[in-house]
Amino acid sequence: MNLYLRYFDRETLVYNADEAIDFLCSIPEIGMNPSIEADVREYAASDVYYPKRYKVRPRVYFIIIKTEAATMLDFKQKKALRSNLPTGQTDHRDAAVPALSRLNEERQGWYEGVLDFKRVVMIPATGKHEYRDTRFVARCKAVSGQDCYNRIVEHLRDRVDGRSQFPSAKGKNFKFKYLGMWK
Repeated sequence: MNLYLRYFDRETLVYNADEAIDFLCSIPEIGMNPSIEADVREYAASDVYYPKRYKVRPRVYFIIIKTEAATMLDFKQKKALRSNLPTGQTDHRDAAVPALSRLNEERQGWYEGVLDFKRVVMIPATGKHEYRDTRFVARCKAVSGQDCYNRIVEHLRDRVDGRSQFPSAKGKNFKFKYLGMWK
C-alpha cells in the first residue's frame, strides 16, 4: 500500500512510512515531532483506508491517503481506486450510469415524474419571501424521462415565483418511472 501526502501545493507519492516521514520533515512549517511520526506509522500499518488529515495550526492541515497507485499519474487519474465492496456487488457509480442513460432513452407513453425543488413563497405575516422544499408529482405523456422533466419544469415555471430553483434532471431530486404506452 502506497501513501499520497499533500500540504498545500507540495505533494508526493511514497511507498512506506519512512519515506512519508522524510517528506514531512522536509517541510519546516509542519514541525515534525515524535507524536506525529508515531501517528503516521500507525496509520500506514493499519487497515483503515479513509484519508487522514493532521492539524498543523488552526485551519491548516496536511493529508495522507492510502492508495494502490504505483505512480503519481495513476493516482491523479484514479486508476487504482480501492473498492470496499464485497465481490459480486456493484459500485453505486456503476448503478447510476444506467439511470442516466435511461433519462434519454426514447419510449413513448405515460410517465410519472417526481421533482423536489426550492419554491419561493411569501410569508403573509412579514411580507418577506423564503425558500421552501416542495415535492411535485405529475403524470404526463412524454417520449423520454428527459422530456417528462422538461414538461414538468415548463408547467411549474408559469405557476410559481420566478426565483424558485429547479434541480437538474440528472440529480437525485428528480425521479421518473415509465407507466405504459398511451392509447
